[in-house]
Amino acid sequence: MTDLKADDLNIEAIETLMTPKALKAQMPLEGSALESVRSARQTIFNILDRKDPRLFVVVGPCSIHDPEAALDYAARLKKLAEEVQDTLYIVMRVYFEKPRTSVGWKGLINDPFMDDTFQIEEGLKLGRKLLLDIVSMGLPASTEALDPISPQYLQDLIAWSAIGARTTESQTHREMSSGLSSAVGFKNGTDGGLMVAVNAMQSVSHPHRFLGISKGGQVAVVRTKGNPYAHVVLRGGSAGPNYDSVHVAQAEEELRKGGVSTNIMIDCSHANSNKDPSIQSLVLKDVTHQILEGNQSIIGVMLESNINFGNQKIPADLKELKYGVSVTDACIDWAETERSIKEMAAKLKDVLPQRQTP
Repeated sequence: MTDLKADDLNIEAIETLMTPKALKAQMPLEGSALESVRSARQTIFNILDRKDPRLFVVVGPCSIHDPEAALDYAARLKKLAEEVQDTLYIVMRVYFEKPRTSVGWKGLINDPFMDDTFQIEEGLKLGRKLLLDIVSMGLPASTEALDPISPQYLQDLIAWSAIGARTTESQTHREMSSGLSSAVGFKNGTDGGLMVAVNAMQSVSHPHRFLGISKGGQVAVVRTKGNPYAHVVLRGGSAGPNYDSVHVAQAEEELRKGGVSTNIMIDCSHANSNKDPSIQSLVLKDVTHQILEGNQSIIGVMLESNINFGNQKIPADLKELKYGVSVTDACIDWAETERSIKEMAAKLKDVLPQRQTP
């Protein structure tokens, strides 16, 4: 006999995680926090159904690396949300998973201590605790659904989900999204093309069957009903920005031809700002102007924002991290966030209730 084998040749180890059921038992969603999530989802559904004339605004850090700073940001955002609630519905970006083009820090869940120890179970615990704290404030939370397993641990706390430009074309993510309990926004492709998002929206509205895990941690066949609340997120691409009125009109036409919802969300960051955070406010002004000029399709916007401006590299000594500064994409600071959102709310206050369904 020989010791030759054919599987796990490149596997160093397999570590068993606590089950989704066990984590939720430790940190249950209940009471006012549960009602907050249910109410937030319904509000977003109503906006997408044009029963609520407000825009929803997904705003917050590119990624979460410091839960303390995230709660500081959330408290500020909650106060702002109350001030503009007649016109804008504020949802906080609480992104724990970051897709990487090649290599790099993959987010709080994957490497919560930012030291390459990859203590994923601790990351899941930190993530769930933070989300519970945020929704307990009455502030809705959003995230990017990247890993197909983590939604079983966290998705019950999420009011709106994004599928990123790199994964909109993925069959795995389309199938997963068909079973998400929240509305889901599909970003256009990294080249700026819209067809991958149109195809994704067609796919996600239908039932699917695929391999996943149960809340008890068992491998299972997941059978979904289909998600009726998918929409497109324009984020620009390698060809340039696509937030202007011409690109929006072209998107409306492609969405109509594809037989899917013409609801459009504008991502003010990423390629739409050429990765320059200072341009985000200008994009927001342009979107506001489009609505003032009669646009009917834009139902939401997204901003990458943090307590302080810009971004930073992760230092070898984590004590050198600057407070409230992104470690991934550069963000606008809190002062600019507050100013821009209040300005948009003031300009659109009397206009949004008059909009018609496109």
